[in-house]
Amino acid sequence: MVLKVLRWTGLTLLALVMLFMASSCTMLGLNYSSLETGNKPEALPPLPAGLVAGDETAREEARALLAALYGDWPEGLPVAKSPWRVVVEDYLGGRGTLEEADITIGRGEGARTFQLVAAFPKGARGAPLVLSQTFGSNCATFPEQPVTSEDGDACTVRDFGKFASMVISAVFGEYIAEAPVELYFDAGFAYASFHASDFIPDDAKTARPAMEALGGAPNPGGALMAWAYAYSAALGVLADDPRIDGERVALLGHSRFGKAALLAAAWDARIAAVIAHQSGFGGAALSRSTVGERLDRMIRRYPHWLGLQAAAFAEYPEAMDFDQHFLLALMAPRPLFLGNARRDVWSDPNSSFRAAEAASAAWRAQGAAGLALDIREFDPSAKMAWFLRPGGHSVTDDDLEAFLAFLTAHLTRGGALPRAAMAP
Repeated sequence: MVLKVLRWTGLTLLALVMLFMASSCTMLGLNYSSLETGNKPEALPPLPAGLVAGDETAREEARALLAALYGDWPEGLPVAKSPWRVVVEDYLGGRGTLEEADITIGRGEGARTFQLVAAFPKGARGAPLVLSQTFGSNCATFPEQPVTSEDGDACTVRDFGKFASMVISAVFGEYIAEAPVELYFDAGFAYASFHASDFIPDDAKTARPAMEALGGAPNPGGALMAWAYAYSAALGVLADDPRIDGERVALLGHSRFGKAALLAAAWDARIAAVIAHQSGFGGAALSRSTVGERLDRMIRRYPHWLGLQAAAFAEYPEAMDFDQHFLLALMAPRPLFLGNARRDVWSDPNSSFRAAEAASAAWRAQGAAGLALDIREFDPSAKMAWFLRPGGHSVTDDDLEAFLAFLTAHLTRGGALPRAAMAP
């Protein structure tokens, strides 16, 4: 009896420690983001007229400005792929197949390989695709399926273990790790994802040496740029598969991978749509904002995410001759979903909305409807869709409903919205 009590006491303490550590990046969700935007600073500097109009020279100039924060896009870094391996032939009760392929990026001894796992609907030909990067390993994304684990063997258990998985899901939502493939199949989509840290580790000590060894000229300037390039590499692999329509591929990224998804779309015009969910600073939130994580905090905590020269902006972001509305405008006029949560002050939804307001001019100038006028409004059929729900930094059922409504509106042939399209 005593041992049993001690065991559960230890597990409870472990859960509380994990909860605190996992929640620290979201300020524990104790505050509410302001819904007032009219009394806040506008996004500065104004977008150049050429960027608003979609002029390619102006777009290249905007990318050059952004490189001062993110470092170089590794143009031309080699990408190689193995043949697809069928992991589960009758996945989801025969609704499709689960397959994986090795993707290698780089040249020489420093090249790095990760596994891309894809779920193809049965008989798919030219299907739209959701491509995602994940926080947990492929074992966590596809639980109890024999995909390749980090040690090279077939997965046999959930990545974090059942108890830790319960704690992580309680903090960050049911879908922070596990992919809801059945929901994507229901909407007519194929799904593919990979563990971003299998390519470049999300670690301040090892990330830069890994990037420097890739053998490119240039190599990625920071981990966000590297993960963005990995999105592009995976898209190139999938776009050649006849089961996928390469012109209907949407990137889905939460938090740091929402930042990477925005960067990938800024540099890769093949990306048809982006869902950047709670991307925060370095993503959709304005670098000049003083709320939440702030650029200086992010640079101190995650110095490997950005380019080496980003440190110059840490204390004086107002010295930047650009801000995040430049990044968003590079997505125009393609469909863009910006997801947010009211208690996720760390990601600063208020300044993200103001960045979207400023970037919206590029959609309007290029023939698409701009952003809704109210921070509370969600229109999944809009080319620039803004979504704000209750709660904190997580991926929940409400988010999935909104994601699917947006994807269905823009990337399916009929464009009919599924039920429960509108968020709470």
